[in-house]
Amino acid sequence: MNPSPPEPVIVMGASAGGVHAILELAPALPRDFPAPILFVQHIGAHRSELWKLVNARGPNAAVTASEGDVPRPGTIYIAPPDQHMLLDGHVIRLSRGPKEHHARPAIDPLFRSAALNYGPRAIGVVLTGMLDDGSDGLRAIKDCGGTAVVQDPADAHAPSMPRSALACVYADHVVPLAALGPLLYDLASRAAVVDGATGMPVSPAALRWEHAVSLGVNGMENLKAMSSPSPFTCPDCGGVLFELDGTRRVRLRCHAGHAFSLRSLAHLREERSDAALWTSLRVLP
Repeated sequence: MNPSPPEPVIVMGASAGGVHAILELAPALPRDFPAPILFVQHIGAHRSELWKLVNARGPNAAVTASEGDVPRPGTIYIAPPDQHMLLDGHVIRLSRGPKEHHARPAIDPLFRSAALNYGPRAIGVVLTGMLDDGSDGLRAIKDCGGTAVVQDPADAHAPSMPRSALACVYADHVVPLAALGPLLYDLASRAAVVDGATGMPVSPAALRWEHAVSLGVNGMENLKAMSSPSPFTCPDCGGVLFELDGTRRVRLRCHAGHAFSLRSLAHLREERSDAALWTSLRVLP
């Protein structure tokens, strides 16, 4: 087993309403925060200077993550546009790998990598957002001994993502945004003094296989080990979608690594059907 990283890590994800959430959270985090924070906001390929806004709001530095960064306590790392942000040991990696829930950057890839690399020192936080990205990643963190935190859906600008997370995971903490800063400081401070010399717990094999598929490693071999073909095709690449075995809800992946829940798949198909309909109407004489 690999040794546990020397400090905890906090990984957070948000979609609709997430910019407001991180700007409200930043000033509530005490100076010299005892853990790095990695934050994914669904921004797609759009140019973003979110790091500047966050940096101006709180006492801790905020930066756009770069390939090879070593996460430092007291720094907020924000995923750049159109790139997944992952953890590889003690290092941040950026990837233009396959979209998940038709999003890049997506929350689940970051959470899975934190679960595999930090185990019980990973603290996952699902904030406001639509649909259900982050739910399965938060479950991975719990399965590897980490801590699950969810914004109270009643407090969220868009409650869908927190509600989905709570349906998928038994959360350790469900709190409004105003209580999140003190809670994270307490969790990070406690995790930072835990002796990590005993090594990492064994992670579920299916989680390791899925992470490998998302990285493009032995895609079909790993996919067959944990899933069965479904009647659906991938809307991103046209390949067969495989249904993952043993999951609490239906989850789908293709051999190229694209991933969907039934909700995100249905949402994307509805969007594309609407676009095709309006295109047809536009070209009618």
